Amino acid sequence: MKKLGILAFEEVKNLALQNAKKELSSEVVFLNDSLGRVLAEDIKVRKNVPSFNNSALDGFAFRYEDIENKLKVVDTIYAGDEPKQILQKNECYKIMTGAKVPSGADTIVAIEDCLEVNDEYIKVPTHLKKGNALRLKGEELKEGESLFKNGQKINLSVIALLAAQGIPTVKVYKKLFIAVASTGNELKEPWQEASEDEIYNANSFGIIAQLKEYGFEPDYVGVIPDDLDKTVEFIDRLKDYDVIITTGGISMGDADFLEEAFLKNGLVEFFHGVNVKPGRPTMMGQMGKTFVMAMPGNPLTTMLNLLLLSIPVLLKLQGYKKYQLETVKAINVQEFKFKPNRANIVLGYYKNGEFKVTRDNKIGSGMLLPLYESNAVMITKEGQGMVKVGDEVEAVLLK
Repeated sequence: MKKLGILAFEEVKNLALQNAKKELSSEVVFLNDSLGRVLAEDIKVRKNVPSFNNSALDGFAFRYEDIENKLKVVDTIYAGDEPKQILQKNECYKIMTGAKVPSGADTIVAIEDCLEVNDEYIKVPTHLKKGNALRLKGEELKEGESLFKNGQKINLSVIALLAAQGIPTVKVYKKLFIAVASTGNELKEPWQEASEDEIYNANSFGIIAQLKEYGFEPDYVGVIPDDLDKTVEFIDRLKDYDVIITTGGISMGDADFLEEAFLKNGLVEFFHGVNVKPGRPTMMGQMGKTFVMAMPGNPLTTMLNLLLLSIPVLLKLQGYKKYQLETVKAINVQEFKFKPNRANIVLGYYKNGEFKVTRDNKIGSGMLLPLYESNAVMITKEGQGMVKVGDEVEAVLLK
């Protein structure tokens, strides 16, 4: 078996994204079931917003050319009314918020801004601009223009706009079918008793939680046994999944059978080994139609590599056009050092445009508490050995 070389973090990230290719199928869902899904179609504006000229406030609608004159109140228009009277010179309408403004009027003044007001006449301040408080037909959205693009995530504002267009259903990409598994005979589930020589399975639960934070719905398929033949059989049963995410079992230990088991099931590796701390023993590849992501066994390493390497790949596979993680720029407020011969993943706390490293960057890859203590993560470049006070850094915010 030919071993792949250790690759730089950015090279690995690009390789994974380049190979994240999938023929996506779609389905039509009702609007109420579309939150968090990804649009599988372009959508154009069907109805002008506003659909008619209307008033932005309670006031009086008048012709701007009459602004210096006393205006006679000829009618009151409520929301839902269809006004018929045409304004003559020095006339106005009393009008309510959202009510239709007849074509004869082009400016609206708030009741409280009038210089004089009674049941018959008003006097308007002359400093008003033409078109004041008049919401024009189509000024927000015009019929026929692009509203949303294929590959966009559906959030509450998208749903509200679709509903405002009278669109009850949308075409979305079907959700990825994702399997999550751990390795190791020493693992116990949280509901089981664990001896001093056994550990609880934090990795799978952390992976599943992180995937759900990004809108995925993974299946937990259990713990892979530390036996090559049984591992081969276990992997073979997962070939219907779009993605398999595992944790542990891909280092060089005597009981690390996972890579060989994947290869026996037809895996073509993209990489195995990343020049990064933490996260060196990370592997990705393609097994038939299934994208394989093998994360390290240490909890902190698993969570960070899943975020920085796997989440963008999963977003791309799910059909997102914007799949790169959003970052923030910040000023570093505490100097910290690290080995320069690799990329380094660094936890910290971001607040008010500042980044402070967690625990002076003295964190073990098997720890979990530093993740709880942090809200941001950054990755350094190879060749860099220090971040000084006042340096600008770029970080991904943790959800």
